[in-house]
Amino acid sequence: MISEKRVINWYGFSAGILTIIVLVTSLFVPWWQLTVGDNLVKVNASPVNTNFGLFGTNFGLPLLYALNAVSVLTFSISGLIMLFYSINPTKPYAAQLLGFSYKKPLFTLLTFFSSLLIITSITSIVGINVPIIGQTIMTLPASLAMGANIKASVTGSFQLPFWLAITTVILCILARLQHSHVTKKVTQ
Repeated sequence: MISEKRVINWYGFSAGILTIIVLVTSLFVPWWQLTVGDNLVKVNASPVNTNFGLFGTNFGLPLLYALNAVSVLTFSISGLIMLFYSINPTKPYAAQLLGFSYKKPLFTLLTFFSSLLIITSITSIVGINVPIIGQTIMTLPASLAMGANIKASVTGSFQLPFWLAITTVILCILARLQHSHVTKKVTQ
């Protein structure tokens, strides 16, 4: 009896684990945070947990909660399917599992980042300068501030889960690129 050597796509396995880690950390730590003044206004944004703070009181929007719930499901299913694929990369259905799971973190990251760029661009059109990264002094236009001159310090920063998400996307792409090499080992 010939024993079959177990083949694992290690990039896929790492991507699956990291996808679950990104999901869990994103529930508690935002991907991007915007702070106006000394916590006067705070925006915590991530695909799985977006909320706002005003004078220290946090609140969210029902539509965002629904979108966040969809992202939680997408991330968890994608991570689990990637894990299952990575320990069974030579099965006939493996390519379909990989095709489904490796794209989800990439699309989520691209959608999140482009939404952030669109929102900050819209605010700049209105005359409010919101930094994606870094700190600036924001001056509200007199038309929005009822003639008053209002200035506040604004800080925007990406948090750890965002960087973990980028690493996850890289690992997912490497898992996809590695797939043909993994399946070649079995046929040889």
